[in-house]
Amino acid sequence: MSGFGDLGSGSGSGLRKVARVVLLDPRDRILLMHGYEPANPADSWWFTPGGGLEGAETREEAALRELAEETGITDVELGPLLWRRTCSFPFDGRRWEQDEWYFLARTEQTGTAPLGLTELERRSVTGLRWWTSAELSSARETVYPTRLAELLRTLLDEGPPHTPVVLAPEIA
Repeated sequence: MSGFGDLGSGSGSGLRKVARVVLLDPRDRILLMHGYEPANPADSWWFTPGGGLEGAETREEAALRELAEETGITDVELGPLLWRRTCSFPFDGRRWEQDEWYFLARTEQTGTAPLGLTELERRSVTGLRWWTSAELSSARETVYPTRLAELLRTLLDEGPPHTPVVLAPEIA
């Protein structure tokens, strides 16, 4: 639930176009961000880096830009589109309706420096963490998308899907 710099909705669909990144390091750990509801810090969750498209940029361009802004990681090999989903959730006093595309990316760069956060992100993001698949599978905390542990395990076991998987919509 990050990348709120561009509040525009998608053209014609009424959904905000979002690019997210499933970033894996050389040990197949996934990088997740920890966020919370600004009005209620106890309401927290983990999520993949990413955010809304700006101007005429492509989803791939948005994925790389958001990753750099939110994590400081720029040495990235962007891979294929893995998953797509629509979601709707309340955050910071409004309802967000999003069309999210999740791209696979790999990096050797594991140090993070989230220097490009928006004002809203600075009020709602507490940090970043690399997770193993096993850690994610046993996590008791909320993670989005909700099936991320299962999706990651399948990705690591079988490789990227031949065509993007459309995930069930999530409404919170």
